[in-house]
Amino acid sequence: MTGAKRVVSPPAKGPTRSMWIVGAVVLVVGIALVAAIAVSSSNKAGSGGTPKGSAGTVVANGSHESAPVTVSGAALPEFNLSASTTDAAVGQTAPTLTGVNFAGEPITIGNDGKPKVIMFLAHWCPHCQAEVPRIQNWLDEHGLPSDVSLYAMPTSTNASRPNYPPSAWLVGKNWTVPVLVDSEQSDAATAYGLTSFPYFVVIGADGKVVERTSGELSMTDFAKLIDSARTGHPQ
Repeated sequence: MTGAKRVVSPPAKGPTRSMWIVGAVVLVVGIALVAAIAVSSSNKAGSGGTPKGSAGTVVANGSHESAPVTVSGAALPEFNLSASTTDAAVGQTAPTLTGVNFAGEPITIGNDGKPKVIMFLAHWCPHCQAEVPRIQNWLDEHGLPSDVSLYAMPTSTNASRPNYPPSAWLVGKNWTVPVLVDSEQSDAATAYGLTSFPYFVVIGADGKVVERTSGELSMTDFAKLIDSARTGHPQ
């Protein structure tokens, strides 16, 4: 009696070389497509201003805690927070400031045709210490509109006072706002009429003062300062 024939299935064929090549091409095309979509989304998010979540580069560290500042133009009158009349500086051309940042790199704040907000800060001021992280968090979340400049000016710097040096303080807070350090005599602060901290000066595209304010701000009020600079009118 003849035994039943055992049927042995042939071994499964592995992928051929051509199949591997086709698969690799498909993978590369897929990665390129995903990257293109991501870039397109990023560009859309950045239209009209800095993309959300992009606040800039952390300020350059260095040993220039104070440095000479050249002031060009007429000084602004002292700011009087309690004055019931209109700020006398409104409508005046803001003086141009030329100096350096913490790393000794040159920086100028002047009439360049772009609206701007200048923040004057003191490392020993508790209100400034509270305001800096709030503003940085706001910038990290919203970004700064591309049509407005924001500057920080550490002033009244004193090695014998708390929280010195200002460079370590601001770099430690991941501060991304461009810095121009004031002189030991606080020439820039004096030229801008500073009387208390923190101090904010809003300048329109025409180089003239739109408004000034002092003290800790809510982030709603800070955003209004940015809008005031852009529009040339207090918000």
